[in-house]
This record gives sequence, C-alpha cells and structure tokens, in this order.
Amino acid sequence: MAWLFGYVDVTDSTFIAAVLSIAFNPLFWNVVARWEHKTRALSRVFGSPRVACYCLGAVILMLNCVRSHCFTEAMKSQPKLEGLDCHWAYYSGLAILAVGTLFVISSFLALGFTGTFLGDYFGILMEAKVTSFPFSVLDNPMYWGSTAVYLGWSLMHASPAGLLLTAVVAISYTIAMLYEGPFTEEIYRQKQKGAKNK
Repeated sequence: MAWLFGYVDVTDSTFIAAVLSIAFNPLFWNVVARWEHKTRALSRVFGSPRVACYCLGAVILMLNCVRSHCFTEAMKSQPKLEGLDCHWAYYSGLAILAVGTLFVISSFLALGFTGTFLGDYFGILMEAKVTSFPFSVLDNPMYWGSTAVYLGWSLMHASPAGLLLTAVVAISYTIAMLYEGPFTEEIYRQKQKGAKNK
C-alpha cells in the first residue's frame, strides 16, 4: 500500500475533498441516527418515524452521490498507473464492480428502504434478522459491496489515487461497523426483552 503514495498527490484539493466526503458520510448517518434513537426529534419534526427515515435516506443518497463525484474527480486529477492501464485490469475492475453492485442491490432488496437506511434507529424494526443472500455469504454486504464498486472503478481507471481512496472507504466502513453492529444488536435485544415482558 505504501508504494501508492509515490503515485498520489495527497495534498491535491480534489483528493482531500474525496477523503473528507468518504469519512463524513458514515459519521453523519451514525450521529444523526443515534441522535434520533435517543430523542425521536426527527420523527416529531416529520410527523412519523417512517417519513423521517425516508428523509434521512434521501439525504444519505445525496451525500453518496457527492462522495462518488469527489472520488471520480480525484481520480481524474491524478496520473494513471501504466501497469494498470490495460485490458486485463479494466475487465478485472469491471467484474469487481459488477459483483459489488450485485451485493449492494441485493442487500437493498433484502432489507428494503427502511432496513437499509437505519430504520431500526427510528423504531422501525424488522421481524427477524435477514439471513438470505447476500447476508448468507458475508456480513455487511452493503458496505463491502460499495467498497468493491470503488475498487472496480479505480482499476477500470488505472488510478492509484482511486486505490488509495478505496482503502479510505474500507477503513471508514470498518469503523462504522464497529459502532453500528453492537448498537443495532442492542436495539433488537431491547425489542426481544420487551416482547418477553408482555
């Protein structure tokens, strides 16, 4: 990974913007979702938890578009890596991007909109843990699928900056999972506890 730094200008403004947008997104949705879980303020403002969750989901989607734009602009502003500027790297990247897209879309279809966009923090709980594909293959397939999309995109563009930014995506998601996983498990533990007390 250290060899990438020789090909990437980490002081470039588009690269910095990409790093900031990558780090900001999971921080934003985790802070807002935990605040909502604690206060129910968004649910009160929007009149219902479902409407509030849909609004947060729309904001997250817009932020993801900004992140993808910043990522692409950072790749375009940096040099290509000659060793990756070939057909095999392009088609390998395309295959990785396709697998990542499959994981993202199938995760969304399995979870639905509110399951994808932190509905459990709004009190919109699923009946049971989703164990069908892609969750039967790996944990957090939405995050790993998204990371694969960025990896594939970087290979298709022969971009060392993209590869480095993909590592930032993976690190950001790993940190998010460390916070989200236990918190979400606690929400469902409380649900089960409440159901047993009835």
